[in-house]
Parts: sequence; structure tokens; C-alpha cells
Amino acid sequence: MITSKLTAKAQTTIPQPVRIALGLRAGDEVIYEIDGDRVVLSRARSRDATGVAEDPFAAFEEWNSDADRRAYDKL
Repeated sequence: MITSKLTAKAQTTIPQPVRIALGLRAGDEVIYEIDGDRVVLSRARSRDATGVAEDPFAAFEEWNSDADRRAYDKL
């Protein structure tokens, strides 16, 4: 069993074995799912092979045209 302590400000450090198991790095977001008296911790976003977070808008193919890229290029 892996444990960590809660600080007076309700903060804790995610232990290294957990960070390794989830592939967490500085700046990553985590999800807490409450299931009765248990909490499941998971990585919020997956990264591609280069370590970059996947594009959350990749599923919107209708916005994936040259015209859209030009229109939104400067935003």
C-alpha cells in the first residue's frame, strides 16, 4: 500500500510509484472519481509519442480544413 500525508492546506504529494504508473509529469492534470468511500485517481489527458497532449478538438473533422486553419491561425 502506498500512502501520503495531507498538509494543513489540504495538499498532498502524489507518490513517485503512482506518478510512474500513471505516466504523470509536472503540469499534468489528474481526475478524481469518487466511488462511495473510495477515490480513483487517473491522468486527465493522454499525450502522444512526442509528449504533447492530444488535441481535444481532433474529433471535430468538420473544422479541419485549410479555410478553417487560415481563419483561426492568428487566434
